[in-house]
Amino acid sequence: MAAINPVVNLSSEDDIAVVAVNNPPVNALSQQVRAGILEGIRRAIADSAARAIVIVCDGKTFIAGADITEFGKPLQAPSLFEVEDAIEGAPKPVVAAIHGTALGGGFELALCCHYRVAVPSAKCGFPEVNLGLLPGAGGTQRLPRIVGVEQALDMVTSGKQVDAKSAHAAGLFDELVPEGSLRASAIAFARKVLAENRPLRRVRDLDDKVVAARGKPEVFEAFRKANAKKFRGFLAPEYNIRTIEAAVDKPFDEGLAYERKLFVELMAGTQSAAQRYVFFAERQVWKIPDVPDDTPTIPLQRIGVIGAGTMGGGIAMNFANIGIPVTIVETRQDALDRGIGVVRKNYERSTKSGRLTMADVDRRMQLLTPTLDLEQLADCDLIIEAVFENMDIKKEVFGKLDRIVKQGAILATNTSALDINEIATAVKRPDAVIGLHFFSPANVMRLVEVVRARETSKPVIATSMQLAKKLGKIAALVGVCPGFVGNRILYARSRQANAMVMEGAMPWDIDKAIYDFGLPMGPFAMSDLAGLDIGWNPEKSSSSTIREVLCEQGRRGQKTGAGYYDYDEQRNARPSPVTEKIIREFAARSGAPQREITEQEILERCLFAQINEGAKILEEKIAIRPSDIDIVWINGYGWPVYRGGPMFYADTVGLAQVVAKLEEYGPRMGADFTISPLLAQLAAGGKRFQDLK
Repeated sequence: MAAINPVVNLSSEDDIAVVAVNNPPVNALSQQVRAGILEGIRRAIADSAARAIVIVCDGKTFIAGADITEFGKPLQAPSLFEVEDAIEGAPKPVVAAIHGTALGGGFELALCCHYRVAVPSAKCGFPEVNLGLLPGAGGTQRLPRIVGVEQALDMVTSGKQVDAKSAHAAGLFDELVPEGSLRASAIAFARKVLAENRPLRRVRDLDDKVVAARGKPEVFEAFRKANAKKFRGFLAPEYNIRTIEAAVDKPFDEGLAYERKLFVELMAGTQSAAQRYVFFAERQVWKIPDVPDDTPTIPLQRIGVIGAGTMGGGIAMNFANIGIPVTIVETRQDALDRGIGVVRKNYERSTKSGRLTMADVDRRMQLLTPTLDLEQLADCDLIIEAVFENMDIKKEVFGKLDRIVKQGAILATNTSALDINEIATAVKRPDAVIGLHFFSPANVMRLVEVVRARETSKPVIATSMQLAKKLGKIAALVGVCPGFVGNRILYARSRQANAMVMEGAMPWDIDKAIYDFGLPMGPFAMSDLAGLDIGWNPEKSSSSTIREVLCEQGRRGQKTGAGYYDYDEQRNARPSPVTEKIIREFAARSGAPQREITEQEILERCLFAQINEGAKILEEKIAIRPSDIDIVWINGYGWPVYRGGPMFYADTVGLAQVVAKLEEYGPRMGADFTISPLLAQLAAGGKRFQDLK
């Protein structure tokens, strides 16, 4: 065996040359890997004793993509194109031996080999779309030549991985070989290719799968239409579609040049920068400076959930999904029965889509123990309280838990806004108290705000973060303040939205601006969905706000067929003349002058108020990093990932511009509105939030 460089070796098995990559952890296509493979191929070609070449990888995976740390930096030779040309143009058969995952550039390299073998556990795919990119080294040109246009479109726009069996059926893998003997099997396959005198099959020369769609633009239009909602706002899916079209309509080299042109455009654009930023932010969010990775954690064998309502039931489902038994406590039998019934219905709905079988449903339901007896929580390792959002009730519950639950257990609250430091005063072990703020519906939404109270212990924090990961969630550690990170920023936006309604904008004007920016819905549509009567008390209602007037008139949102909007039987919304009249009359009584408000002002006042609040959160050390705030808003509130979160978006606008606009709008922003000193300081210094360390 000869070491070509520190990460690539060349060896021979009689007449078969073996180029082996060892660049842990995922054999990414760094400059050294590219250079090593290229040199290995050249030496193998020059070796008269070598009749075929196998490319294999050590470790847990084949080449799992480009080296993302090289993105945005000057390209160091050789390029991936040079490596691919050497492989594809080799006068000897080249076989890729695939295990783990062959992704992105790694899969593109494999498609340049004349043949591909894989173990049954292997997967392949093009995840570039998730980074706002497209496969930029021939992937969009070669893929449809093997699998056809429809499957190629689906693969490049979804980024999903294809299992070995499906890849073999589609022709992406030529042969599946036994687990544990990949190298030997790939060498045997190479010998079979030689013995059978098989041709050097170059994917670029295949044509039958693309010619079938040539002159049929309706194929692409139908795909665009079917996925319009999913692709809304994103550039990368559309660019991926265009490159597949080029594979159909252009000669290979022209298609390759077009693919490269669009790749460079995406790479230079804000959307890909945002999506790559989020990629790293999702890894950074787990790192807590004062809670090291080796912090001891608490074993969680049984979970308790207090409250079987929408939140409690959804939270319980998360644990049943991963096989952890849950005791669910309610105060009334009818509420308990209703809550357990809703959980079962949610699971049974998943059987209709094929995600679960009825046996899966029964297995998960058996993990749930419903009870009216709080004492049944005595042996639980973690208890999550999900009762009514009232401080007195929560403190009463925690006081009872303190007397019942074993020492060492974690006492968590699902509050979305209340002071967890105050809740912790109800127990004699405040170090065991933490916030686990799941987002509704808790069994679906990906985000958990893990809220660190003043005395929360490090093992409790470490356990909570690890638990969120085990549940398949993404967790952000935040501090205690009203609304924590997500809702506190939401309140800042809501204040501006409500103020602009008083100044002359209609709810649908504001919602449209927010929706067109890329969020799933605006603040008033969201209020209608949740119910305008949440927190509204009819006995104390005094027509003091527009929301109160709407509730008093029975307009309480989608559930009553009317709220800010009017709704038809399918809950389709339309602007309401009734609501407009209520708003105009309310504004007139209040003496608020009316004016036209532009979409630009709507966006800037709403979004820049959020950015300003985020800066205050950073000043107060409620969030660890600006990127953690972005993770909360992307995963909890639907901020478009291609805009990177509110703090990243602020950097793209320019903090000086944000401050200038906030100063301009200042008199209308509210009597208590102030510009964050941190935001002003960064803007004055020409800095970005990303510059904060």
